[in-house]
Amino acid sequence: MTQYLGIGIGAGLVSALLFGVLLKGTLLAFVLNLVSPLPILIVGLGWSHRAALAAAVTGSLALALAVSPSLGLGFAAYLALPAWWLAYLTLLGRQNPDGTTEWYPTGRLLGWVGSTAGAAVVAIALLSSSSYEAYETQMRQLAGNLIRVQMRDGTAPAPRTETSEDAERSAETPTAPPAEPADPKAKAQAELHAELADAMGRLLPGIAATGLALLLVFYLWASARIVRLSGRLLRPWPDIPSTAMPRGVLGLLALAVVLTLAPGYLGVFGTALVGALCAVFALQGLAAFHDRSRGRPGRGALLFGLYLILFVTQGIALVALTLFGLADTALDRRRPRGGPAT
Repeated sequence: MTQYLGIGIGAGLVSALLFGVLLKGTLLAFVLNLVSPLPILIVGLGWSHRAALAAAVTGSLALALAVSPSLGLGFAAYLALPAWWLAYLTLLGRQNPDGTTEWYPTGRLLGWVGSTAGAAVVAIALLSSSSYEAYETQMRQLAGNLIRVQMRDGTAPAPRTETSEDAERSAETPTAPPAEPADPKAKAQAELHAELADAMGRLLPGIAATGLALLLVFYLWASARIVRLSGRLLRPWPDIPSTAMPRGVLGLLALAVVLTLAPGYLGVFGTALVGALCAVFALQGLAAFHDRSRGRPGRGALLFGLYLILFVTQGIALVALTLFGLADTALDRRRPRGGPAT
């Protein structure tokens, strides 16, 4: 136990350093920040989930004391605790009567990745804003900035989103109705910007959760590969192409869609959960493509073409993979397991 604690503390400090270096604002700092959860997962998969928990707590406390409490809490909620939780699930296993170990299925693990990513995004939303109204304002401002970057045509100034301070001042001081833009085209452009910012602001939690789910899967795969190379991986390498989530995840997705209609942070959680689950269903669709193409002539060309399409379309083809993953889970018509792992 003491050995696990020491290794965990060391990994947590390394992880905190990699995460905190983002404050430098350089490209190298950004790259190092992206790999900050790896030390937690490595000690979790190579030693014990207790070491991963010690690393998560140590890294969060280090950032809270050295930088700011909010940064420490954000690190814990967004990366550290999800990394520990996934390491814990990965090493779950039970003994069979014949003495073999049945490890936690990769399909269930993939489903937990989606759920964890959705919960992490809504946790960050709760930590970043004092109220839901302030959170909405932040999201609209962020969405407006993104839209202005994409629509730099200079035809009309982007509308300024009202902040909570502006609302308080306007309530105290009566003002005349805002003047209508003289140019109808400018007015239409301003209204379009406002509508797009509002719509995109509502979608941002789902987009963030999609990215986090994909990152968590990459972190888990990369850390397992590293630990496997060292010979310390505590479970056999799974047959990844045969990964299939249980049908219960479809019910969770349906519940998440319903939650998107709820007000407040509950709706934010629903949106984030939908985005994260769509991401893991896309990954299952990719795994199913690998699985179904095994043994077929020209398999290499098929896989190369698939990844080329994903690259050229900048991820838009993930929508088709998501539908494929949904159908794969609903129908469960995979070929019998037992093919070679790829």
